[in-house]
Amino acid sequence: MTTPPLASGDSASLRPLLETVLGALGEGTRARGGPLPEGGPEAVAQRLRAAVGDVLPEEGDPEALRHMVRALAEGSADPADPLCAAHLHCPPLAVAAAADLAASVLNPSLDSWDQAPAASELESMVTRALANEVYGDPPRGAGNGATSHDAPAALVTTGGTESNQLALLLARETLGARVSLVCGANAHHSLPRSAWLLGLPDPLIVPTPTGTLDPTALDEALTRHQGPHLVAATAGTTDAGLIDPLPEIAAVCATHGARLHIDAAYGGGLLFSETRRHQLTGISAADTVTLDLHKLGWQPVAAGLLAVKAPQDLAALHQRADYLNADDDTEAGLPDLLGRSLRTSRRPDVLKIAVTLKTLGRTGLGALVDQVCDRASEFAELLDAHPRFELYDRPTISTVLFRPAHATDDDIAATRRHLLSTGRAVLGRARTDGRLWLKVTLLNPHTRPDDLAALLKLVEGTTPR
Repeated sequence: MTTPPLASGDSASLRPLLETVLGALGEGTRARGGPLPEGGPEAVAQRLRAAVGDVLPEEGDPEALRHMVRALAEGSADPADPLCAAHLHCPPLAVAAAADLAASVLNPSLDSWDQAPAASELESMVTRALANEVYGDPPRGAGNGATSHDAPAALVTTGGTESNQLALLLARETLGARVSLVCGANAHHSLPRSAWLLGLPDPLIVPTPTGTLDPTALDEALTRHQGPHLVAATAGTTDAGLIDPLPEIAAVCATHGARLHIDAAYGGGLLFSETRRHQLTGISAADTVTLDLHKLGWQPVAAGLLAVKAPQDLAALHQRADYLNADDDTEAGLPDLLGRSLRTSRRPDVLKIAVTLKTLGRTGLGALVDQVCDRASEFAELLDAHPRFELYDRPTISTVLFRPAHATDDDIAATRRHLLSTGRAVLGRARTDGRLWLKVTLLNPHTRPDDLAALLKLVEGTTPR
């Protein structure tokens, strides 16, 4: 057989394949016809199995790319559809997806400088800039290139879960294996799971009946239980998009000498908005902060970060492998990349982030954040004025919880599943105040008021009366 062409900076071999991919994406999207494939899990699985057939045939199929991309597009949830709003699952920007293709073609591996000369420097530049967004501006005149050993730092991760795990690991290495995680019941599941994974004591979970971590309850918990403690606060809860009172929590941590981590995987994007940045006041007091730009950053997965106030904490990640970062190479000036992650081979996810930041700037990104948050507020107003719906509360970021008035929890669950099975809408669910709510998380800046009105009609027409 003829040796297949390789991807490279020379576009000749890629151009016809890109045309195939784009055509197949369009065919699959049109065949799906809505935000989700119709029929539920078994029907989707049957259609995909029929389209793909034998995944490792004896003889290859030159049409495999077209057939499989079409099948995947037909069977995918489409986050760009206004009625696909269940999760923190954003429609990626076209410019970010294009940059992601370039990263795949060039395929730098960020485990040694000789595999990623430019990508390693780009990652260093971008992480410094984003750490400065969290912790304040660099010294005057230093720009984004401030390299002081005392300057805050950041690591690129696969998302909020890896960032939270790293935050707990750094706390363990800084405070010792007896450090206890203290977080609200509203915290993301990855935090207590990371404590289990790292062999830490059972976490202390503080009840959050109002949806946010109460500083007084936190103070009482820290007083009752012996430290050392790592307190984890949340800036953008998964269920309702709520933000814990960060300045007050930081003050409690300072009183008790507790380390503070803030999980801002959802809410961190507010940093780009001049009108909403104040909602994250207090974030700079945290020792570590989770960010996730494949939420309010419109990146293809994965695009997470962990910002660290004291860069010396990252010494815990230092690792030596002679074939990647020999001492004499490091002394000669070759950058050492192994201490930037727990992973060895790493793709350059930083490229799509860098391209997006440079293309849109803070103003452009802030405008997207404001658009989805404003749309969520408009949706809440629509619900509040509608006699057949109950609104949980005004949105803090871009998540809105609501339920049909007088419906039972079983009715609401059945309505959601019916919409999923018919492929007409993708709504989330959240259980709070003892009741089940439908959840809409608006991350599509192209969503219009008419789309939201249509969504309400769809839910109203599906829910039993």
